Amino acid sequence: MTVKAPIDEAFITWMKELDSVQQSFPHLNITSLKERAEIIWEQVNRENMDEFCHLLVLECVANMSEQEPDWTFVAARIWLLHLYEEAKTNRNSTSSTYGSFFELISILTEKEIYSPSLLENYDKAEIDALGEEIDPKKDELFTYIGIRMLSDRYLAKDRRGHIYELPQERFMVIAMTLMMHEEKEKRLHFVREAYWALSHLYMTVATPTLTNAGKRWGQLSSCFIDTIDDSLQSIYDSNTDIANLSKNGGGIGVYLGKIRSRGSDIKGFKGASSGVIPWMKLLNNTAVSVDQLGQRKGAISVYLDVWHKDIFSFLDAKLNNGDERYRTHDLFTGICIPDLFMEQVEKRGDWHLFDPHEVRSVLGFSLEDFYDEKRGEGSFREKYFQCAKHPLLSKETVPAIEVMKRIMRSQLETGSPFMFYRDEANRKNPNHHLGMIYCTNLCTEIAQNQSETNVCKQVVKDGKIIVEKQPGDFVVCNLSSINLAKAVQDDVLKRLIPIQVRMLDNVIDQNDIPVLQAKLTNQKYRAIGLGTFGWHHLLAKKNIKWESDEAVSYADTLYEQIAHYTIEASMELAIEKGAYPVFKGSDWSTGDYFTKRNYCSHHSTLPWDKLKEKVSENGIRNGYLMAVAPNASTALIAGSTPSIDPIFKKFYSEEKKDYKLPVTAPDLSEYTTWYYKSAYLIDQHWSIMQNAKRQRHIDQAISFNLYIQNTIKAKELLALHLDAWESGLKSTYYLRSTSSEIEDCDSCSS
Repeated sequence: MTVKAPIDEAFITWMKELDSVQQSFPHLNITSLKERAEIIWEQVNRENMDEFCHLLVLECVANMSEQEPDWTFVAARIWLLHLYEEAKTNRNSTSSTYGSFFELISILTEKEIYSPSLLENYDKAEIDALGEEIDPKKDELFTYIGIRMLSDRYLAKDRRGHIYELPQERFMVIAMTLMMHEEKEKRLHFVREAYWALSHLYMTVATPTLTNAGKRWGQLSSCFIDTIDDSLQSIYDSNTDIANLSKNGGGIGVYLGKIRSRGSDIKGFKGASSGVIPWMKLLNNTAVSVDQLGQRKGAISVYLDVWHKDIFSFLDAKLNNGDERYRTHDLFTGICIPDLFMEQVEKRGDWHLFDPHEVRSVLGFSLEDFYDEKRGEGSFREKYFQCAKHPLLSKETVPAIEVMKRIMRSQLETGSPFMFYRDEANRKNPNHHLGMIYCTNLCTEIAQNQSETNVCKQVVKDGKIIVEKQPGDFVVCNLSSINLAKAVQDDVLKRLIPIQVRMLDNVIDQNDIPVLQAKLTNQKYRAIGLGTFGWHHLLAKKNIKWESDEAVSYADTLYEQIAHYTIEASMELAIEKGAYPVFKGSDWSTGDYFTKRNYCSHHSTLPWDKLKEKVSENGIRNGYLMAVAPNASTALIAGSTPSIDPIFKKFYSEEKKDYKLPVTAPDLSEYTTWYYKSAYLIDQHWSIMQNAKRQRHIDQAISFNLYIQNTIKAKELLALHLDAWESGLKSTYYLRSTSSEIEDCDSCSS
């Protein structure tokens, strides 16, 4: 190509990069792009590098299609070169890509962006050695939307928004932060292993960890679940706790089932209570008012039992019609459903609604504290029928199918409520010896013991007010996910999962949670949530059709393998660091965890009997281990498909806060295209079958969306819900319809 204008040094750099791209993607017409680059260079007067980069990227984006998806990597390389130049200028570096890692840490520590703990815990020699491990070539793994999201949202900038940190440095800082307190002689090895896992995009960490690790602010966990007691003190204390967590980037799940219903008595005054809706309004205002580090409004979900007298007003709370005084448009809603309700729906029987306060007052127990220990029998239904028959207890009786119709109506309009099948979750709770699971979290993948925090007393001492509280189990979600398409194809699960479990376990000790009862619960159970994404991507690469027995069988086999590696890794950590404090009496210690899942060596090729013995003997480091989160954002960064979901389309536009970009299905080719069927065209019963196999191996729950056409009949939607419940799922997430607009939650992305 003849360059008519004087050859500028910067332009030569761009042309060399395009020549390099040409070698990587010889099937693309890079020559045409270089010709356009020359024209654009002249148009921007060879001075405005930002504009030149943006215009050149737009040229690449315009070429993207199902036939030529690799233009996304060309656009990514151009954007990367732009990032390198910007960071070089801001850091006063002479390096064309990555400069001195030690200088970066020193600069951002001085600017009060990085925490001083990095320089306090690692000496210069160690940081220089880790800097040598940084591999700029790994940046070439990013798609354009992946590197764009990473650079816009997560790479460290100064307080004026100028970028300093580059992608591989972010990964190394995360690795250093999470391995900071390992034994010194082993620490650099673990840092290198964590960097290996992150830089190859074999895994992702949770969004708060990706954002905040190594920095002076924020915390590292994704989601929290609070249980509110039936008292003014508890309601307002919880609201304060929720606000403090929300401002630090956490998504919140809130169980409201203990709060008395509308018309209940207060201190003997009949009809005085206004029910749960006013407290939902309070939380709604908190969600809007306390944003998450200025990036987005707070994300709060609220859960209520399907037998609660306020269930109908609760189900209407997100609808657009009706009295605005009773609407909470900014909250997400979920329903806690016992087996008995689904049985009554199936047989078209009656359903009784109760006031939890009245149940406690008249009968002396809390109905929400019970569940059915076996399918079709158990303590919940015994207590429920005791309530129904008691002559002094008021109740409302409605057809169960009418409640279900209202649930489905709300789902079709808003995508929620989410469904939480509480009996199954509690039957499979490995720590049922110490508590109860009332609800799940914002994204429906966490199932852990919960209890309310109570103020015991307030005393004045030495002129100060001291508040004493009895802390409840305030659930904390520490998340990370395996990139199945890359990790399985490269056969690295056995190496990857132990380092991933160690990273998650270290989050527990590294985390600075502003709510003390959450911190105590985190230490008590040491709960983690190892999940996966890229399931559809993996099926496409393996040429397995979604709607097939092969896909169902493969889900069973693969997740059993992941479960075995994960339990084994946590057991090995327990040998090294000790079991979680309340291990004794758990299903892990008794072996019931393995029995309930029918894990034994003659039913599997994996040595479950041996692992069961080792866990009983040595303990396990983490009381909860696995949970499959939505990973919508981080899956895009890693260039794969979110969670266990099928894709929407092979080619679509991803609309984020600041931009709208075209995206193709990952590794789209003439070989994989046949296996990328749209989520809205897939028979969802196949997805339920896959998830039922998967759920057997996941000790917590799974963010599982149902995708439907807006023309679906009510009986077809009901059949999906009945199938999900009968198949032993613990939860379902959004009902995603072709006509509904649904706002994704980033908190649980991992």
